[in-house]
Amino acid sequence: MVAARGAEESTAWRQPGDLVALCEESTSELADLLAAGCGSRDWSGHAALAQELLGDDPARIVDALREAIRAGAAPADLGQSLAYAAALRVAHFGNANEHADWETAHHVFTYANAAHQMLTRIGTANIDAHVTAVRGVLHGAMALYLARYLNVPPARIPGDGGEGLDDLPADQLTIGVALLNAFDRQRQVDFAARLVARHLKLGHSPPALIATLVHAVLREDAGFHAYQMLEAGVRQFGAWGNTAEGRHILIAVGRYLAAHFPTERAALQTADVARRLMRGGELHQETVGDPN
Repeated sequence: MVAARGAEESTAWRQPGDLVALCEESTSELADLLAAGCGSRDWSGHAALAQELLGDDPARIVDALREAIRAGAAPADLGQSLAYAAALRVAHFGNANEHADWETAHHVFTYANAAHQMLTRIGTANIDAHVTAVRGVLHGAMALYLARYLNVPPARIPGDGGEGLDDLPADQLTIGVALLNAFDRQRQVDFAARLVARHLKLGHSPPALIATLVHAVLREDAGFHAYQMLEAGVRQFGAWGNTAEGRHILIAVGRYLAAHFPTERAALQTADVARRLMRGGELHQETVGDPN
């Protein structure tokens, strides 16, 4: 534990620009803006701010946060924009990246979701918590900035820009079956994303789609990251609702799960053996017969 190092101590946070210093310099200023009560007005620039947070200039990213606060954004608003921007990192994750890079995108998204949930609980009443809250948003924004290489080149989000998905099934049940079948095979990231987009673009039930994603996770030997991604995606979809942004978030979840499925699916067999033993059953029974 003594030898542990934080991400902010790595070279990427210090070179070529000192992101740690930028965060430290900006924290008090942004916190003062929040404490002044700028978040008391209604603000609806979440999607626009998310696009600014995906930029390639860290100073401009901080400026965008500053401008949003002046326009009336509360801490929870900043967190929601950050979480959506991080979801877009996953939705645009390029297939040319190494498989392990999925976890970099995953960590930024789940961190941003956790920050958003925390900021929502804090609300605007606890002014003393604003400094910590702003620091969390700044660190998340810089982590998002450092992960920009994951979207070079960006994968296309199906259904955007008038892209037709008419080659896919239209029935809700058939789409669900096709999505589960896609999770049964490797290298189905883009196809799974298209099925998720098809389901939502046709106006089918979002809870039905979420149930299919849950089913897909539960039948696999899923690790903690898969559950984190699913939980964060569902929470963020709840924040955005059945909108274009909400669709992008569930597409991001579908792409991440498809990149990690199928697994060996041995956990069900292990649970079945344990259940039989608990009920007094035997794993096997030797047949004793006459050797002659």
